Formats: sequence, C-alpha cells, structure tokens
Amino acid sequence: MCIIGVTPLYDSDAGNLWMLPDYLDAIREAGGTPIVLTPTTDDKELADIVSLCDGFVFTGGHDLNPHIYNEEALPVCGTVSPERDDMETKLLSLLLATDKPVLGICRGLQLINAYLGGTLYQDLPSQFHSQKAVICHKQGKPYSAPTHIVEVLPGTLLADCVEGKTQLQVNTLHHQAIKDLAPGLSPSAVAPDGIIEAVERSDRSFFVGVQWHPEYLSKEHPSRRLFSSLVKACC
Repeated sequence: MCIIGVTPLYDSDAGNLWMLPDYLDAIREAGGTPIVLTPTTDDKELADIVSLCDGFVFTGGHDLNPHIYNEEALPVCGTVSPERDDMETKLLSLLLATDKPVLGICRGLQLINAYLGGTLYQDLPSQFHSQKAVICHKQGKPYSAPTHIVEVLPGTLLADCVEGKTQLQVNTLHHQAIKDLAPGLSPSAVAPDGIIEAVERSDRSFFVGVQWHPEYLSKEHPSRRLFSSLVKACC
C-alpha cells in the first residue's frame, strides 16, 4: 500500500479546510491510498507525516504570499493563506531532506519554485506580455476541457510520464506563474507564450510540478499518468 499525503485547501478567515475529490480519485485510480493532511506547523507532527506517507501531492488553491520570494504583495495579488503557506513550506523543507516523491499541481508548482529561490508573476494579465502568443491562462468551466497546448521538453521525466508525447492539450486555472526559475529546477513543459508549465529535479527519484490540473482531465489524458508515475515511484 502506497500512502500519498495530500495538502488541503484552507480558508484562513473561516478556519475551514476542505478537499476537492478529484485529487483523491486520481490517486486511488493510480493505485495509491490518499490521506488529507491537517494543517499544522508542529515539528513533531510534520516529521510524523513525512514518516507515515510514501509520497506527497501539493495541491492548487490560494495565491502564495509574495514574502516567500522576497517581494511585497501587489494589489493584483489574490487571497493568501498564511497557515497553509507556513505548513507547506515547513513540510517541503523536511521532504527535501528525503527522496520521497513529490507532485506539485498549480499552486504546488509555484510553491516549489518560490521556496527553492525562484519568483512568480503575481498576476499574469497585468505583469506578463509575450511577443510569441497570447494565451488566457485562467479558463472557465468545465475545468475538464483542455484550452491550450504545452510543449513537453524531450529527455525529461515528464516526457517519460506521458510516454514521449511532445505536446499536450491542458486545462489552465491560474493567474500566477513562474517568473524566475529556481536554482536546481529544470523546465519540462512550456506554453506557446513562454510561460513555464512544468518543472522537475533530476537529482530526485520523482520531483515534478505542473501548472495545469491533471486531476480534472479525463482518465485517458496522458498527464493523468503523472499520478501513476508518482505511485510507482513510492512503491
């Protein structure tokens, strides 16, 4: 049995946490056993979580606090969750001392990049303009409908996960994105406008972040195999 710890969404104002079932369904479909983590910054609790779980999924949700990447929040930055930021940065710090598999999705990718020393666009529509293409990175419903392509870079772990496909049609639900890539991370997918859509670390058994939401995509979509690859790396 492979236990996959899943970071929850957290409403700081109401003190509520919740989980979107698509993440859990995708992990179960891949053969893993998901558990939803409770918010904590207690060192012992987090160490126990790392010991208990075989792998981790850092999910989407609130914007990251720009203080994580040494910037002040601009008016265009969205709602942040300090409790979630604190928990996830401490958890990621502990995981970097191990080789336990990690999959970051949307905010999860942004967290990985920011924590490792990269920066983010706090708001793509107002801060990013490309001469290559014009892409709306925040689609409406249905979230299961792919709306733009990404180029998968050859020779990457992501390319292996999607069985060598060079392009993917993906969904897109974000207004923040990687600005400066963190040291130690390599891009593994790029949008036509130049935005980095996936990253990985070659010195880890499985350490991947994607900007789109594979959990919403159909079971036949190639990037659903990310969950299978995560579980396989755990067992």
